[in-house]
Amino acid sequence: MPELPEVEAARVLATRAARGRRIARVWCADDPIVFERVPAQKFRRALTGRRIEDLHRHGKHLWFELDRRPWPCFHFGMSGGIHVIANVGAPKWPPHPQRSGRPGKPVAALDHPWPPRFTKLRLLLDDGNELVYADARRLGRIRLRDDPSSEPPISLLGFDALVALPSTAAMADVLGGRAAPIKAVLLDQSFSAGVGNWIADEVLYQARVAPNRPARTLSRDEVSRLRAAIRTVIGTAVRVGADGDRFPRTWLFHNRWGKAAGAITPRGERIRFDTIGGRTTAWAPSVQK
Repeated sequence: MPELPEVEAARVLATRAARGRRIARVWCADDPIVFERVPAQKFRRALTGRRIEDLHRHGKHLWFELDRRPWPCFHFGMSGGIHVIANVGAPKWPPHPQRSGRPGKPVAALDHPWPPRFTKLRLLLDDGNELVYADARRLGRIRLRDDPSSEPPISLLGFDALVALPSTAAMADVLGGRAAPIKAVLLDQSFSAGVGNWIADEVLYQARVAPNRPARTLSRDEVSRLRAAIRTVIGTAVRVGADGDRFPRTWLFHNRWGKAAGAITPRGERIRFDTIGGRTTAWAPSVQK
């Protein structure tokens, strides 16, 4: 699932390709799930001819700031993502949105490799570049909002874990009122927007905090370690463009997948797998207390 680092990488990619460009043409899949029952023609009217002034992100949500409202907002779900191709020239676009009637069926069948399969939205820019949102599992959402940061779902989110990390004191105050396991609290997007499953596991491993600890039992020192680990893990993942192969070799990340029997961390600690907060949790009981 795309988490904050993947969405930030998509924002950077789209910013480089699209900021300052005008949207010359729009193609939308007629998909009432991804577009939340908003007709494709409404999206086309809202986006066609608009200039992309900037791109923003909060947690796992991305949105385009256009020269006129409303603005398109994206949540990638389990498998969504942004794709860009340079100077496609005159692509063969379907004359109108297709209704496939079957989940998972590609929305456009072209005679060349572009666009990606399961494309939901295509934006042809005035310089010939094209930007696409594709989503194989149809769990992502594309919305139109007049003021994304002050409207649901973005307005319901907690602090952005990359750019708006609260102080240790502020975080301790909030956690002091939470009886849920700290792993579940980290996954709660109303607490920390952008923290997903592997990030929460990595943060707790590096902070040396057991994931099943009630959040309110953490000491001030443990909260300080937790905050530092959030900053380090997310900051590092963003700097390397969310490329897991470039994460530090000492991270739990590299050994947490698949629930393999006998799995150990790169430092040789035994990895235990539990379900906490409804999610598979990998942790090292010998160092996480």
